[in-house]
Amino acid sequence: MYKHILIATDGSELAAKGLAHGSQLAKSVGAQVTVVTVTESWSAMEMASHAQRGHHNIIQEFEKATDESADRILDAAVRVVEAAGVDPNTVHVKDSHPAEGILQAAEDNGCDLIVMASHGRRGIGRLLLGSQAAEVVSHSKIPVLVVR
Repeated sequence: MYKHILIATDGSELAAKGLAHGSQLAKSVGAQVTVVTVTESWSAMEMASHAQRGHHNIIQEFEKATDESADRILDAAVRVVEAAGVDPNTVHVKDSHPAEGILQAAEDNGCDLIVMASHGRRGIGRLLLGSQAAEVVSHSKIPVLVVR
């Protein structure tokens, strides 16, 4: 049925549910797995704030911090997927809106299913913060499995 599953994670507890579910699904259908995490671009306001506090090489510090965070997230994800008996590939999409990065990673890697968790925001929280899962579902050309 599915040959290549993209599992998106941000390292959260809820994302771990998506990882576990996607890994088990991949194992059951013999699919390849690619795990993706996305880091957003630096904010000019945030960088200005750091500069005012005397930080030097702000962009390099930001990039180093996001790379280290992505490495931790992906390393933990690999352990979960491997525990399910699947050998995953990993992708860190830098400087991207999360939903766009997930969709691009799925396309770039030839995935035929995206598995991701929903943070389950409702009401005003969803209106203000948006929903990455809803955005992926509404723009994806391939099936999306949302885990809650």
